[in-house]
Amino acid sequence: MANSVNRATKGRLRSSYISSIISISLVLFTLGLLGVLVISAKKLSAYVKENIGFDIYLNEGVTDADALYLKKQLDASIYIKSTQYFTQQDAAKMMANELGEDFIAYLGYNPLNAYIEARLKADYANNDSIARIEGWLKRFPQVKEVDYQRSLINLVNDNVSSISLVILTFAGLMLFISLVLINNTIRLSVYSKRFIINTMKLVGASWGFIRRPFLLKSILHALYASFIAIALLIGLLYAINKEVTDLLAILDPPSIVLVFAAITAIGIVINFLATLMAVNKFLRSSTDDLYY
Repeated sequence: MANSVNRATKGRLRSSYISSIISISLVLFTLGLLGVLVISAKKLSAYVKENIGFDIYLNEGVTDADALYLKKQLDASIYIKSTQYFTQQDAAKMMANELGEDFIAYLGYNPLNAYIEARLKADYANNDSIARIEGWLKRFPQVKEVDYQRSLINLVNDNVSSISLVILTFAGLMLFISLVLINNTIRLSVYSKRFIINTMKLVGASWGFIRRPFLLKSILHALYASFIAIALLIGLLYAINKEVTDLLAILDPPSIVLVFAAITAIGIVINFLATLMAVNKFLRSSTDDLYY
């Protein structure tokens, strides 16, 4: 009879441990996912902004040597991330592909200008910076016109700022919810052992002796939960990598490793503190208080 009771008790404790670990791992997974988004928000913003560019149309009669000189000046500037030079013939080929017919044969001449396509660095992907760049470029005799979409640039910058604010706000909210959920999970787990704590206290065990196994177990459970959360994150990132390679390319490995380390540390600290507070609560409680 005693053996069956012990087995039942051990089974309930094992079930309690497993449910606690799973609950904490899911919370840490959600927190880690948000961490990946937050820590990569700047890179996501830069990735979007660096796809903003403008075209520099050259005057007729500009030689390839003059055009390449201007391209080198652009590449050497602090504003430009990359440039690409297109000759009149290149522009005509692209236009013919878009139209689906040889418009030069119809017109009898090539009306298109050679141009340089420039991509901006993220810090300069705004209308004020482009206006200054435009003024600088117009000093070159090769330049006929600088073309860029002002409304699109404003829209991208406004949307990036709004999305970053939403992500940070949501991350802060989720961090608070995670703290509450983990704390409640730990409190329930310790609550189920309140009579064991009280028995150890009654037989003269010191508070430090009683707390030690609970705290060590809380650290171990946090590590288990962190490993599960990291495995889930790796699986999710691998799936994203297969579907959207360009998106995952901006999430550099050091940032991801930092998120993994952060959720492990957060799990351990929260588990430890929540267990410490819960055990101390029952250590301070009288025997009668345990039934309420």
